[in-house]
Amino acid sequence: MTTSLGSDRALDSPAWHSLHGEHARFAQVHGRAARYHSDVSPFHALADPDDPRSWDDLAALVAPVEPVVLAGFGERPGPGWQVAHSGAGVQLIDVALRAEPDPEAVVLTAEDVPEILDLIGRTQPGPYLRRTIELGTYLGLRHRGDLIAMAGERLRPPGFTEISAVCTDPAHRGRGLATRLIRAVAAGIRSRGETPFLHTGAANTGAIRLYEKLGFELRRTVDFTAYQRA
Repeated sequence: MTTSLGSDRALDSPAWHSLHGEHARFAQVHGRAARYHSDVSPFHALADPDDPRSWDDLAALVAPVEPVVLAGFGERPGPGWQVAHSGAGVQLIDVALRAEPDPEAVVLTAEDVPEILDLIGRTQPGPYLRRTIELGTYLGLRHRGDLIAMAGERLRPPGFTEISAVCTDPAHRGRGLATRLIRAVAAGIRSRGETPFLHTGAANTGAIRLYEKLGFELRRTVDFTAYQRA
């Protein structure tokens, strides 16, 4: 259920609003369905999941055996589709975060992608692809030259930016690196007059407690569901 903080409907379908706004250059659109380029993000979006025409347009947009990832619709496949698998998550929004730049954080670039993918592979914060770095600013912290922590910007519905890919090398956890990067990424978001938000798994109670301690508040529960043709 959406709290009173969740009055902006753009956050109910952030991928759709991102693909029709700030991320239009990464979008493939067919009628009432949209998707990111497959090397940028795995997310798809529908104008209205209760409208069978949206699902028909989605079928025209993707290959017959291609997996489709949609968020926040409650595992409601349209005609001709079925749920492949689903995971429960939460969406949180900044209400009292102390945002501040970090003098040691470095802006990551395309040259850093091999290191980024290695860190993502070892920490599993969520999907990160070869061109995900193009979605926004990603910051990292290094130790003796090695990338040990990162966080950055992903979905950008109007007035908001999602903080994503928050991860720390296991050997360097417990030092507050994730907190520093979240605050630094949020500082950049706030400088544009936008509000940070983020997603995490519903079972990731440690991360949820950290985010709430930093000043985020639960906005709603959200499913991340993969669909396939029936």
